[in-house]
Amino acid sequence: MTTTTSVPPGTPGAPTRASADEVEAMRRALALAARGPLGPNPRVGCVLLAADGSVVGEGWHRGAGTPHAEVAALADARERGAQVRGATAVVTLEPCDHTGRTGPCSVALLEAGVARVVVSVHDPNPVAAGGADRLRAAGVDVVTGVLAVEGVATLGSWLPAVRRGRPFVTLKLATSLDGRVAAADGTSRWITSDVARRHAHGLRAEVGAIVVGTGTALVDDPSLTARTGDGSLVERQPLRVVVGHRDVPAAARLRGPGGELVHLRTHDPAQVLAALRDREVRHVLVEGGPTLAAAFLGAGLVDEVHAYVAPVLLGAGAAAVGDLGVGTVADALRLQTTGVVPLGPDVLVVATPVPAPVPPSGDVPTIGAAMTSIEEEY
Repeated sequence: MTTTTSVPPGTPGAPTRASADEVEAMRRALALAARGPLGPNPRVGCVLLAADGSVVGEGWHRGAGTPHAEVAALADARERGAQVRGATAVVTLEPCDHTGRTGPCSVALLEAGVARVVVSVHDPNPVAAGGADRLRAAGVDVVTGVLAVEGVATLGSWLPAVRRGRPFVTLKLATSLDGRVAAADGTSRWITSDVARRHAHGLRAEVGAIVVGTGTALVDDPSLTARTGDGSLVERQPLRVVVGHRDVPAAARLRGPGGELVHLRTHDPAQVLAALRDREVRHVLVEGGPTLAAAFLGAGLVDEVHAYVAPVLLGAGAAAVGDLGVGTVADALRLQTTGVVPLGPDVLVVATPVPAPVPPSGDVPTIGAAMTSIEEEY
């Protein structure tokens, strides 16, 4: 029995045909992939099937420098004493075809005598891609695009980060119902509830870096750590990044327990992302105030907005986003809501910016004043 699965537009490879056993194995491989750590490497899972559809090996990538999912599954099969030659490898991401900290998975599968490879998502990384082509050239039957939507979701921010050549950027806002991040006297703790704050700490734990401006660092003295429900630090802490020219005080909480402090003395969001890309950061959380938010939005470098909104009215105080240079409603930066999550008395709105129409040649809009004064934001 065969099952045809849909392939999203743009997915490389021929129309997909996979057996029911292979589709079920892919679901298992995706669940295995989710066990892997978040970080610079993709989450990948692999299941090896015998000719009768039984599972003979499983594996997932456990982090940088460890065996890739395919190699881990082959090792698991050897430990079971199972025959791999002629088997099918069901893997969530196209097997890599390069030598880094480990060897090419495409070669490992060929040497093991695997006869068929079923893939969910094509690898967009030009350094690692090409495994499917090598396998096909060697006579291996390769099927792509199986449960591709689920495969993309499992890869999370890693996939768009690799495709765009820069970290995926989430802008986090925590505001009153009327869009304020602080009262008229500057106080901002706490606008949202502890339920929303716990959720936000979960988001922090998923990213590679948290970014604020020097204004936020000086005025709020944040620690920028990811914490559990009981207030203890999670094991893996994101980088704590401060953007701007003013120094971070020696006694600042940013210098206390938590992730590494990185001070980037620039006002250019693109330079910030380039520096973090060089550190292999895949997902950036921008938290730091109205001017920094406006700078990233104005530069077109925000991929997703997480807005935690509390049913509180302040009437005055700092707005969530600084000047975007919008003079009329027609020029507003529009977003598309992708999710709404109730969090105690608050609500989380997840939205993605809608790309602006391409302007006529020679009529390119400027970012405006938001790019020039990050260090003044608070």
